[in-house]
Amino acid sequence: MSSSRLSRRAAAAVGLVLTLGLTACSTGRESTTGADAAPSTVSGKISMTYLQKQGDQEYFIGEAAGAKAKAAELGVDLKVVNLGNDANKTVSEVQSAIAQKSNGLIIVVPDPAVGPQVAQTAKDANTPLLTSDDQICTSGPDPSKCAADGLVARIGFSGAQMGGEVGKRAAEEFKKAGWSAADTRVISAWKQDVTVCGDRVKAAKDAFNGAAGATVQNIDVATDNTPTGAQDKIAATVTANAGVKHWVVWGCNDENVQGGVTALQNAGFSADNVIGVGLGAYLACKSWGAGKPSGMKAALFINGSDVGALAVQTMYDKLKNAKDFPKEAFAPTKMVDASNWQASGVKCS
Repeated sequence: MSSSRLSRRAAAAVGLVLTLGLTACSTGRESTTGADAAPSTVSGKISMTYLQKQGDQEYFIGEAAGAKAKAAELGVDLKVVNLGNDANKTVSEVQSAIAQKSNGLIIVVPDPAVGPQVAQTAKDANTPLLTSDDQICTSGPDPSKCAADGLVARIGFSGAQMGGEVGKRAAEEFKKAGWSAADTRVISAWKQDVTVCGDRVKAAKDAFNGAAGATVQNIDVATDNTPTGAQDKIAATVTANAGVKHWVVWGCNDENVQGGVTALQNAGFSADNVIGVGLGAYLACKSWGAGKPSGMKAALFINGSDVGALAVQTMYDKLKNAKDFPKEAFAPTKMVDASNWQASGVKCS
């Protein structure tokens, strides 16, 4: 074969490689690793899917509203999906969102065990993934055992900060009540496979122990993070501790505390013998609005609308401007009670 023919073939091969390379570049996608793999930028209208657990709960309703408002402001096409508590639906809805060419996914998982599958599905599709509220891990079902580089970027609240505020307020109420530590018990109630719940409860314990001026025995109660689930488990705990006269209750969310306060009320404890400090305020405020004495003494107001808006803005910055996700970004919180909840903008569910 002549050298000129070899040269022409070599040139053709180089041309083919260049053409394929230019074709790949024209998609606007870059080769990346991790759960935030994504196009360098998205031209034209951006679409996002916000997948939430328990979408009919007041906090998540507010979160969706905040996300929609921010999406409208930014000109983003946003679809909100209610996953309920269905882990199987989580995976299928993620797949559906990717099939519908959603540019970015924001998710609150019903169960962190689906985290690795969700993260891998998004990575395989080169679709950026951001969590809000609850953490997920790319390499295992338990985010609390995950290496830092395996946690998917998260928008929400600082579990340590929130729990600390709850514990400090509970300590203030305990000292104000003048109870004896000997006949008082603290109930910490939460769904124990949810990492952010564990962070909140641990911080509440540490803050309370540091500020209460006494050592009060703590009882951990595993719940499903619902009012009825917490009520049932805490009722059994109260029955098993018949000699206790005073109770302090905190947990992962308002649901746990409201369930505990209700269980204690049903067991015959007056509001004067119960200190509940909620986290969310959307259930706590129902007692305050009724104007009756309540064991729910205070609650940390967490505004879901702020989280939803921040999550959409963060995803937008990634897709439009190729800005890296922060590992975590937090919205503000505020402690409220019967005297100031309305002025603080709390909405009761």
